[in-house]
Amino acid sequence: MRLIARFALEKKEKFEIIDVFDKEIKRTQIDKKTPFIKSIAHKYPAAIWMERKIKDEFGIDFEGCFDKRPAVKHERFPKDIYPLRKDFNKQEIDFCEFKPYSYEEIKGEGIFTVPVGPIHAGIIEPGHFHFSQAGEEILHLEVRHFYKYRGLEKMVEGKNPFEIQKIISRISGNESIAYQKAFFDILAKASCVEIPENLKRKQAILLEIERIIHHLTDLGFIPNDAGFAPALAFMSKLSEEARRVFYKLTGHRFAFDALKEEIFIDNKLLDEFLPYLKKEVEFFKNWINDIPSLWDRMDTTGCLSRKKALKYGVVGVAARASGIAIDVRDDDFYKNYGFKMQLGVKGEVADRFKLRIEEIFNSIEMINNLKTQENENFALGEIKDGEYMSFTESSIGELFMYLKIMEGKVERFFVRDPSFVNWQAFHTTIYKDIIADFPLINKSFDLSYAGNDL
Repeated sequence: MRLIARFALEKKEKFEIIDVFDKEIKRTQIDKKTPFIKSIAHKYPAAIWMERKIKDEFGIDFEGCFDKRPAVKHERFPKDIYPLRKDFNKQEIDFCEFKPYSYEEIKGEGIFTVPVGPIHAGIIEPGHFHFSQAGEEILHLEVRHFYKYRGLEKMVEGKNPFEIQKIISRISGNESIAYQKAFFDILAKASCVEIPENLKRKQAILLEIERIIHHLTDLGFIPNDAGFAPALAFMSKLSEEARRVFYKLTGHRFAFDALKEEIFIDNKLLDEFLPYLKKEVEFFKNWINDIPSLWDRMDTTGCLSRKKALKYGVVGVAARASGIAIDVRDDDFYKNYGFKMQLGVKGEVADRFKLRIEEIFNSIEMINNLKTQENENFALGEIKDGEYMSFTESSIGELFMYLKIMEGKVERFFVRDPSFVNWQAFHTTIYKDIIADFPLINKSFDLSYAGNDL
């Protein structure tokens, strides 16, 4: 089975651990006085961050866990405070004494460490990358995040579900529509209503445009990090044009608050832009294919084997580039409108690069097939108490969302961004590569910091 998420929620008498797998859901009740449960990280390596996060937020111990270092709680975060417990209601906390974080490092003669971040030279979000080096060769990398931890799960508790839509829309800019779609699906389930076919089609159009924009950006930055700046110039122009189309369609460059009970799509705008976009990407593909020195950098670099991708439960572009056919869109709805699974072979930077090009072409095809001017009368109804889950294929991969509603209010909100699992497999792709290729490999995954650091 593939592990999708492991998270906790608090009840009156007990804690509950919920393990979401692709084939089943397991629930374990834990006594509050002695909160502990067996770790599953030995079998499912991606569970390690999940367990460390639960430990920091709820104070639940994991028996047999091979990594008990804090994740969310950085060097001066009080260790006896558990921010997701119901009795935590402080607006401010006092810092505790600084305690250094113990990084994983390889020791030996001639081996040295290179710390990168969390503050970077470029305009990116905070993340720390800790390298163990033998000359230029990378022997080990530890990825450390949660510098951008915003307490979103706590922030939305006690609110009416409709009140938190703006927050959901802004969790991760590259995946705004994906987050909105996952939440909209939950609201529909909680309202006991079926989303009309034509509204689904319009939502899917916006989701595919978001995917295209993200892929275009990556297709510029990946060659740039291999020393080919003209690709970035070309794709920066094209992605900006696509984002301006997004603005005209939704009223916002990142389409914040775009998914509503009624959506208007300007098909004429799409009819003008999509043929131009396809022509430009075809030119780009032919242009890049004829640059051997670029492929020399991208081939054999940053390899994520199929075996490792399966072991870590990797999703999205990263998984498909390694030959794993996993995509939330692989269903009857999307297939009826032209969805085709795109797969790589070796899981190298080159595979992730080429796969994005082919996904853009497929997204253009689907958008053309999804276009409609039809509208059905539709309204979300009264929200019913209960537990709800949803899945959406963001531009990075499978996004999982959970919402528990009690007495009409949010009792527990949880999201597992695709980046949360993919970041944990990322370190396996750089062994024996040179440190100069790290930016190239990193950009070929292009994972979200904000989506990871809720």
